[in-house]
Amino acid sequence: MAIVDLYPTSLRLLGRPVLVVGGGRVSARRAKALLDAGAQVTLVAPRLSVPAQELADAGLIYWAARDYESTDMANAWFAATATNNPTVDARVAGDAEANRTWCVNHSASAESAAWTPAVGTVEDVKIAVNAGGDPLCAAAIRNAVVVALETGALPMRRYRKSAVGAVALVGGGPGADDLITVRGRRLLAEADVVVADRLGPRGLLETLGQGVEIIEVGKTPGHHPVPQSEINAILVREAKAGKRVVRLKGGDPYVLGRGGEEAIACRENGVDVEVVPGVTSAVSVPAAAGIPVTHRGLAKAFTMISGHEELENVPEGSDHTVVLLMGVGTLNRSMPILASAGRGQDCPVAIIENGFAKNQRVTIGTLGTILALAQAAKVRNPAVVVVGDVVRVSPLAPLEIATDYYGTRETISTLS
Repeated sequence: MAIVDLYPTSLRLLGRPVLVVGGGRVSARRAKALLDAGAQVTLVAPRLSVPAQELADAGLIYWAARDYESTDMANAWFAATATNNPTVDARVAGDAEANRTWCVNHSASAESAAWTPAVGTVEDVKIAVNAGGDPLCAAAIRNAVVVALETGALPMRRYRKSAVGAVALVGGGPGADDLITVRGRRLLAEADVVVADRLGPRGLLETLGQGVEIIEVGKTPGHHPVPQSEINAILVREAKAGKRVVRLKGGDPYVLGRGGEEAIACRENGVDVEVVPGVTSAVSVPAAAGIPVTHRGLAKAFTMISGHEELENVPEGSDHTVVLLMGVGTLNRSMPILASAGRGQDCPVAIIENGFAKNQRVTIGTLGTILALAQAAKVRNPAVVVVGDVVRVSPLAPLEIATDYYGTRETISTLS
Protein backbone atom coordinates (compact mmCIF):
# COMPACT_ATOMS: atom_id res chain seq x y z
CA MET A 1 0.00 0.00 0.00
CA ALA A 2 1.45 3.36 -1.01
CA ILE A 3 1.35 6.21 1.47
CA VAL A 4 -0.66 8.28 -1.05
CA ASP A 5 -3.45 5.68 -0.82
CA LEU A 6 -4.08 6.57 2.82
CA TYR A 7 -6.70 9.01 4.06
CA PRO A 8 -5.69 10.39 7.47
CA THR A 9 -8.57 10.65 9.90
CA SER A 10 -9.46 10.33 13.58
CA LEU A 11 -12.13 7.95 14.84
CA ARG A 12 -14.42 8.72 17.76
CA LEU A 13 -14.88 5.29 19.34
CA LEU A 14 -16.30 6.39 22.68
CA GLY A 15 -18.87 3.80 23.77
CA ARG A 16 -18.64 1.85 20.50
CA PRO A 17 -17.97 -1.92 20.37
CA VAL A 18 -14.61 -2.91 18.87
CA LEU A 19 -12.97 -6.29 18.33
CA VAL A 20 -9.42 -7.41 19.08
CA VAL A 21 -8.39 -10.91 17.99
CA GLY A 22 -5.32 -12.46 19.60
CA GLY A 23 -4.09 -12.65 23.17
CA GLY A 24 -0.45 -11.61 22.81
CA ARG A 25 1.34 -8.44 23.83
CA VAL A 26 0.59 -6.66 20.54
CA SER A 27 -3.12 -7.30 21.03
CA ALA A 28 -2.85 -6.10 24.64
CA ARG A 29 -1.27 -2.82 23.51
CA ARG A 30 -3.99 -2.28 20.93
CA ALA A 31 -6.71 -3.13 23.42
CA LYS A 32 -5.23 -0.63 25.89
CA ALA A 33 -5.13 2.10 23.23
CA LEU A 34 -8.75 1.41 22.29
CA LEU A 35 -9.74 1.54 25.96
CA ASP A 36 -8.02 4.90 26.25
CA ALA A 37 -10.26 6.07 23.40
CA GLY A 38 -13.32 4.98 25.36
CA ALA A 39 -14.21 1.96 23.21
CA GLN A 40 -15.95 -1.18 24.48
CA VAL A 41 -13.36 -3.85 23.77
CA THR A 42 -14.03 -7.53 23.14
CA LEU A 43 -10.89 -9.65 22.94
CA VAL A 44 -11.11 -13.11 21.39
CA ALA A 45 -8.30 -15.56 22.15
CA PRO A 46 -8.01 -18.98 23.77
CA ARG A 47 -5.10 -17.78 25.94
CA LEU A 48 -3.83 -14.39 27.12
CA SER A 49 -0.42 -12.86 27.68
CA VAL A 50 0.21 -11.31 31.09
CA PRO A 51 -0.65 -7.73 29.95
CA ALA A 52 -3.87 -8.91 28.29
CA GLN A 53 -4.79 -11.01 31.33
CA GLU A 54 -4.37 -7.95 33.55
CA LEU A 55 -6.89 -6.05 31.42
CA ALA A 56 -9.34 -8.95 31.63
CA ASP A 57 -8.87 -9.44 35.38
CA ALA A 58 -9.52 -5.74 35.94
CA GLY A 59 -12.80 -6.02 34.06
CA LEU A 60 -11.68 -3.49 31.46
CA ILE A 61 -12.31 -5.79 28.48
CA TYR A 62 -14.65 -8.66 27.70
CA TRP A 63 -12.59 -11.80 27.07
CA ALA A 64 -14.04 -14.56 24.86
CA ALA A 65 -11.77 -17.46 25.76
CA ARG A 66 -11.96 -19.37 22.48
CA ASP A 67 -10.92 -19.26 18.85
CA TYR A 68 -12.22 -16.53 16.55
CA GLU A 69 -15.62 -16.99 14.89
CA SER A 70 -16.99 -14.96 11.97
CA THR A 71 -19.99 -13.91 14.04
CA ASP A 72 -17.63 -11.98 16.35
CA MET A 73 -17.36 -9.30 13.67
CA ALA A 74 -21.10 -8.61 13.48
CA ASN A 75 -21.37 -5.49 15.66
CA ALA A 76 -17.78 -4.21 15.57
CA TRP A 77 -17.09 -0.65 14.44
CA PHE A 78 -13.36 -1.33 14.32
CA ALA A 79 -11.18 -4.44 14.51
CA ALA A 80 -7.55 -5.38 15.04
CA THR A 81 -6.06 -8.83 14.62
CA ALA A 82 -2.64 -10.01 15.81
CA THR A 83 -2.83 -13.76 16.39
CA ASN A 84 0.65 -14.53 15.04
CA ASN A 85 -1.17 -16.84 12.60
CA PRO A 86 -1.39 -15.29 9.10
CA THR A 87 -4.24 -17.62 8.11
CA VAL A 88 -6.41 -16.58 11.05
CA ASP A 89 -5.51 -12.91 10.63
CA ALA A 90 -6.43 -13.09 6.93
CA ARG A 91 -9.78 -14.61 7.82
CA VAL A 92 -10.49 -11.87 10.36
CA ALA A 93 -9.52 -9.21 7.82
CA GLY A 94 -11.75 -10.82 5.18
CA ASP A 95 -14.74 -10.92 7.52
CA ALA A 96 -14.11 -7.28 8.42
CA GLU A 97 -14.04 -6.31 4.73
CA ALA A 98 -17.34 -8.13 4.13
CA ASN A 99 -18.83 -6.42 7.18
CA ARG A 100 -17.49 -2.98 6.10
CA THR A 101 -15.50 -2.75 9.31
CA TRP A 102 -12.06 -1.14 9.28
CA CYS A 103 -9.46 -3.69 10.37
CA VAL A 104 -5.76 -3.49 11.26
CA ASN A 105 -4.05 -6.73 10.21
CA HIS A 106 -0.76 -7.18 12.03
CA SER A 107 0.29 -10.16 9.88
CA ALA A 108 -0.01 -8.32 6.56
CA SER A 109 0.34 -4.60 7.15
CA ALA A 110 0.97 -3.86 3.46
CA GLU A 111 -2.45 -5.28 2.54
CA SER A 112 -4.22 -4.10 5.69
CA ALA A 113 -7.30 -1.91 5.23
CA ALA A 114 -6.13 0.28 8.13
CA TRP A 115 -2.87 1.06 9.84
CA THR A 116 -2.22 2.11 13.40
CA PRO A 117 0.03 5.19 13.52
CA ALA A 118 2.70 5.98 16.07
CA VAL A 119 0.84 8.13 18.58
CA GLY A 120 2.10 10.69 21.08
CA THR A 121 0.24 13.06 23.40
CA VAL A 122 1.34 16.42 24.76
CA GLU A 123 -1.30 17.99 26.99
CA ASP A 124 -4.45 17.93 24.82
CA VAL A 125 -2.58 17.61 21.52
CA LYS A 126 -2.39 14.14 19.97
CA ILE A 127 0.21 13.41 17.28
CA ALA A 128 -0.22 10.48 14.89
CA VAL A 129 2.52 9.57 12.40
CA ASN A 130 2.30 7.09 9.53
CA ALA A 131 5.50 6.30 7.64
CA GLY A 132 4.35 4.00 4.88
CA GLY A 133 4.36 0.88 7.00
CA ASP A 134 7.75 1.52 8.62
CA PRO A 135 7.00 1.52 12.38
CA LEU A 136 10.53 2.46 13.45
CA CYS A 137 10.55 5.52 11.20
CA ALA A 138 7.07 6.52 12.40
CA ALA A 139 8.09 6.15 16.04
CA ALA A 140 11.26 8.20 15.53
CA ILE A 141 9.33 11.05 13.90
CA ARG A 142 6.65 10.85 16.59
CA ASN A 143 9.27 11.08 19.33
CA ALA A 144 10.96 14.06 17.69
CA VAL A 145 7.68 15.96 17.39
CA VAL A 146 6.71 15.17 20.99
CA VAL A 147 10.07 16.40 22.28
CA ALA A 148 9.81 19.56 20.16
CA LEU A 149 6.36 20.30 21.58
CA GLU A 150 7.40 19.53 25.15
CA THR A 151 10.44 21.80 24.92
CA GLY A 152 8.69 24.60 23.05
CA ALA A 153 10.79 24.21 19.90
CA LEU A 154 7.40 23.80 18.21
CA PRO A 155 5.12 26.29 19.97
CA MET A 156 1.54 25.32 20.76
CA ARG A 157 -0.01 28.70 20.12
CA ARG A 158 -3.63 27.71 20.28
CA TYR A 159 -6.96 29.44 19.89
CA ARG A 160 -8.32 30.57 23.23
CA LYS A 161 -12.05 30.73 23.84
CA SER A 162 -11.67 33.46 26.46
CA ALA A 163 -9.40 36.46 26.73
CA VAL A 164 -8.29 35.66 30.27
CA GLY A 165 -4.60 36.35 30.70
CA ALA A 166 -2.12 34.85 33.12
CA VAL A 167 1.46 35.29 34.30
CA ALA A 168 4.20 32.67 34.48
CA LEU A 169 7.30 33.49 36.52
CA VAL A 170 9.89 31.41 34.67
CA GLY A 171 13.33 30.72 36.03
CA GLY A 172 15.67 30.67 33.06
CA GLY A 173 18.66 29.09 34.78
CA PRO A 174 22.23 30.42 34.72
CA GLY A 175 22.06 31.80 31.19
CA ALA A 176 22.66 29.01 28.68
CA ASP A 177 19.70 28.60 26.34
CA ASP A 178 19.53 24.84 26.93
CA LEU A 179 19.51 25.01 30.73
CA ILE A 180 15.96 26.32 31.04
CA THR A 181 13.39 23.74 32.15
CA VAL A 182 11.19 22.00 29.59
CA ARG A 183 8.07 23.66 30.98
CA GLY A 184 9.71 27.06 31.05
CA ARG A 185 10.76 26.70 27.42
CA ARG A 186 7.25 25.70 26.38
CA LEU A 187 5.58 28.59 28.21
CA LEU A 188 8.05 30.99 26.63
CA ALA A 189 7.15 29.69 23.17
CA GLU A 190 3.44 30.23 23.90
CA ALA A 191 3.79 33.73 25.36
CA ASP A 192 2.18 36.88 23.99
CA VAL A 193 4.41 39.11 26.14
CA VAL A 194 7.83 38.41 27.66
CA VAL A 195 9.07 40.64 30.47
CA ALA A 196 12.80 39.96 30.39
CA ASP A 197 15.75 40.49 32.71
CA ARG A 198 19.30 41.27 31.62
CA LEU A 199 20.40 37.82 32.78
CA GLY A 200 19.02 34.43 31.79
CA PRO A 201 18.71 32.64 28.43
CA ARG A 202 18.66 35.75 26.26
CA GLY A 203 19.25 33.77 23.08
CA LEU A 204 15.77 32.27 23.35
CA LEU A 205 14.23 35.70 22.84
CA GLU A 206 15.48 35.61 19.26
CA THR A 207 13.44 32.45 18.59
CA LEU A 208 10.10 34.03 19.48
CA GLY A 209 7.51 34.90 16.87
CA GLN A 210 7.30 38.38 15.39
CA GLY A 211 4.04 39.06 17.21
CA VAL A 212 5.54 38.49 20.67
CA GLU A 213 6.17 41.70 22.60
CA ILE A 214 9.42 41.81 24.59
CA ILE A 215 9.52 44.28 27.47
CA GLU A 216 13.04 44.84 28.81
CA VAL A 217 13.24 45.49 32.55
CA GLY A 218 16.78 44.26 33.19
CA LYS A 219 18.87 45.73 35.94
CA THR A 220 22.58 46.46 35.84
CA PRO A 221 24.74 47.00 38.95
CA GLY A 222 23.92 50.38 40.48
CA HIS A 223 21.34 51.18 37.81
CA HIS A 224 17.69 50.13 37.99
CA PRO A 225 15.92 51.41 34.87
CA VAL A 226 12.57 49.84 35.80
CA PRO A 227 11.55 49.93 39.48
CA GLN A 228 10.14 46.71 40.93
CA SER A 229 6.77 48.34 41.54
CA GLU A 230 6.54 49.17 37.84
CA ILE A 231 7.51 45.62 36.87
CA ASN A 232 4.67 44.36 39.05
CA ALA A 233 2.30 46.80 37.36
CA ILE A 234 3.41 45.65 33.89
CA LEU A 235 2.69 42.02 34.72
CA VAL A 236 -0.79 42.82 36.04
CA ARG A 237 -1.62 45.20 33.18
CA GLU A 238 -0.62 42.83 30.39
CA ALA A 239 -2.36 39.83 31.96
CA LYS A 240 -5.57 41.79 32.51
CA ALA A 241 -5.44 42.69 28.82
CA GLY A 242 -5.92 38.97 28.14
CA LYS A 243 -2.30 38.17 27.31
CA ARG A 244 -0.13 35.21 28.26
CA VAL A 245 2.76 36.85 30.08
CA VAL A 246 6.11 35.22 30.84
CA ARG A 247 8.35 36.94 33.34
CA LEU A 248 11.71 35.52 32.27
CA LYS A 249 14.29 35.70 35.04
CA GLY A 250 17.80 34.39 35.45
CA GLY A 251 18.35 31.51 37.86
CA ASP A 252 15.31 30.66 39.98
CA PRO A 253 12.53 33.24 40.40
CA TYR A 254 12.37 32.63 44.15
CA VAL A 255 16.12 32.85 44.83
CA LEU A 256 17.13 36.50 45.22
CA GLY A 257 14.92 37.27 42.23
CA ARG A 258 11.99 39.07 43.90
CA GLY A 259 9.69 36.52 42.34
CA GLY A 260 7.73 36.29 45.57
CA GLU A 261 6.84 39.98 45.35
CA GLU A 262 5.72 39.59 41.75
CA ALA A 263 3.57 36.56 42.58
CA ILE A 264 1.90 38.42 45.45
CA ALA A 265 1.22 41.44 43.23
CA CYS A 266 -0.47 39.21 40.65
CA ARG A 267 -2.63 37.40 43.20
CA GLU A 268 -3.66 40.61 44.95
CA ASN A 269 -4.90 41.91 41.60
CA GLY A 270 -6.81 38.77 40.65
CA VAL A 271 -4.28 37.53 38.08
CA ASP A 272 -3.51 33.82 37.83
CA VAL A 273 0.20 33.23 38.32
CA GLU A 274 2.36 30.14 37.90
CA VAL A 275 5.90 29.76 39.18
CA VAL A 276 8.28 27.64 37.10
CA PRO A 277 11.48 26.83 39.01
CA GLY A 278 14.86 27.37 37.41
CA VAL A 279 18.37 26.11 38.06
CA THR A 280 19.79 28.64 40.49
CA SER A 281 23.17 30.10 39.59
CA ALA A 282 24.24 29.67 43.22
CA VAL A 283 24.72 25.96 42.55
CA SER A 284 24.99 25.66 38.77
CA VAL A 285 27.61 28.33 38.09
CA PRO A 286 30.11 26.88 40.59
CA ALA A 287 29.49 23.51 38.92
CA ALA A 288 30.48 25.07 35.59
CA ALA A 289 33.93 25.56 37.12
CA GLY A 290 33.99 22.04 38.56
CA ILE A 291 33.15 23.23 42.07
CA PRO A 292 30.50 21.39 44.11
CA VAL A 293 28.97 23.48 46.88
CA THR A 294 29.11 20.40 49.13
CA HIS A 295 31.67 17.60 48.97
CA ARG A 296 32.36 14.66 51.24
CA GLY A 297 35.20 15.51 53.60
CA LEU A 298 35.25 19.18 52.61
CA ALA A 299 31.81 20.71 53.16
CA LYS A 300 28.48 19.41 54.44
CA ALA A 301 26.45 22.59 53.98
CA PHE A 302 26.46 25.91 52.19
CA THR A 303 25.04 29.38 52.60
CA MET A 304 23.91 31.44 49.65
CA ILE A 305 23.71 35.16 50.20
CA SER A 306 23.67 38.39 48.26
CA GLY A 307 26.92 40.29 48.26
CA HIS A 308 25.00 43.30 49.52
CA GLU A 309 23.81 41.58 52.71
CA GLU A 310 25.45 41.36 56.10
CA LEU A 311 27.98 38.51 56.41
CA GLU A 312 28.68 38.55 60.14
CA ASN A 313 26.16 35.79 60.90
CA VAL A 314 27.35 33.35 58.23
CA PRO A 315 28.52 30.06 59.84
CA GLU A 316 32.27 30.01 60.47
CA GLY A 317 34.88 27.67 59.03
CA SER A 318 36.12 26.85 55.54
CA ASP A 319 34.16 23.58 55.66
CA HIS A 320 30.95 25.58 55.30
CA THR A 321 30.71 26.91 51.75
CA VAL A 322 29.61 30.49 51.17
CA VAL A 323 28.20 31.46 47.78
CA LEU A 324 27.90 35.18 47.07
CA LEU A 325 25.61 36.39 44.30
CA MET A 326 26.10 39.91 42.97
CA GLY A 327 29.20 40.11 45.14
CA VAL A 328 31.95 41.41 42.85
CA GLY A 329 31.41 45.04 43.76
CA THR A 330 31.67 44.37 47.50
CA LEU A 331 34.72 42.09 47.60
CA ASN A 332 36.73 44.70 49.51
CA ARG A 333 34.19 44.48 52.34
CA SER A 334 33.09 40.83 52.25
CA MET A 335 36.47 39.09 51.98
CA PRO A 336 37.95 40.57 55.21
CA ILE A 337 34.73 39.79 57.09
CA LEU A 338 34.80 36.14 56.01
CA ALA A 339 38.54 35.87 56.74
CA SER A 340 38.02 37.06 60.29
CA ALA A 341 35.06 34.73 60.83
CA GLY A 342 37.04 31.55 61.41
CA ARG A 343 38.24 31.01 57.84
CA GLY A 344 41.58 32.76 57.71
CA GLN A 345 43.46 34.40 54.88
CA ASP A 346 44.30 31.06 53.21
CA CYS A 347 40.69 29.97 52.67
CA PRO A 348 40.18 29.30 48.93
CA VAL A 349 37.97 31.59 46.83
CA ALA A 350 36.76 31.29 43.25
CA ILE A 351 35.02 33.87 41.09
CA ILE A 352 33.16 32.53 38.07
CA GLU A 353 32.16 35.12 35.49
CA ASN A 354 29.52 34.47 32.82
CA GLY A 355 28.85 30.91 33.92
CA PHE A 356 28.13 28.48 31.05
CA ALA A 357 28.71 31.19 28.43
CA LYS A 358 31.42 31.08 25.78
CA ASN A 359 33.26 33.84 27.62
CA GLN A 360 33.15 32.10 31.00
CA ARG A 361 36.21 32.91 33.09
CA VAL A 362 37.36 31.58 36.45
CA THR A 363 39.69 33.38 38.86
CA ILE A 364 40.91 31.42 41.89
CA GLY A 365 42.80 32.65 44.92
CA THR A 366 42.34 32.96 48.68
CA LEU A 367 40.55 35.37 50.97
CA GLY A 368 43.89 37.16 51.30
CA THR A 369 44.67 37.41 47.58
CA ILE A 370 41.40 37.35 45.65
CA LEU A 371 40.74 41.10 45.78
CA ALA A 372 44.07 41.90 44.09
CA LEU A 373 43.59 39.08 41.59
CA ALA A 374 40.09 40.26 40.72
CA GLN A 375 41.28 43.83 40.23
CA ALA A 376 44.17 42.70 38.03
CA ALA A 377 41.85 40.53 35.93
CA LYS A 378 39.19 43.27 35.81
CA VAL A 379 36.54 40.85 37.02
CA ARG A 380 33.01 42.00 36.24
CA ASN A 381 29.46 40.90 36.88
CA PRO A 382 27.61 38.70 36.24
CA ALA A 383 29.69 36.54 38.51
CA VAL A 384 29.35 34.12 41.40
CA VAL A 385 31.84 34.07 44.27
CA VAL A 386 32.50 30.76 46.05
CA VAL A 387 34.32 30.71 49.39
CA GLY A 388 35.42 27.50 51.08
CA ASP A 389 37.46 24.33 50.80
CA VAL A 390 35.26 23.01 47.97
CA VAL A 391 37.18 25.33 45.63
CA ARG A 392 40.09 22.90 45.97
CA VAL A 393 38.08 20.30 44.02
CA SER A 394 37.99 22.41 40.85
CA PRO A 395 40.20 21.08 38.04
CA LEU A 396 41.10 24.73 37.48
CA ALA A 397 42.50 25.23 40.98
CA PRO A 398 46.22 26.16 41.14
CA LEU A 399 48.50 23.53 42.62
CA GLU A 400 48.93 25.65 45.75
CA ILE A 401 45.20 25.31 46.44
CA ALA A 402 44.07 22.07 44.81
CA THR A 403 43.64 18.82 46.67
CA ASP A 404 46.21 16.15 45.86
CA TYR A 405 43.80 14.18 43.73
CA TYR A 406 42.13 17.06 41.90
CA GLY A 407 45.14 19.25 41.17
CA THR A 408 46.03 20.39 37.66
CA ARG A 409 48.92 22.26 36.14
CA GLU A 410 46.56 24.39 34.05
CA THR A 411 45.73 27.46 36.09
CA ILE A 412 43.55 30.45 35.33
CA SER A 413 45.25 32.62 37.92
CA THR A 414 48.15 32.26 40.33
CA LEU A 415 48.69 33.38 43.87
CA SER A 416 50.69 36.51 44.30
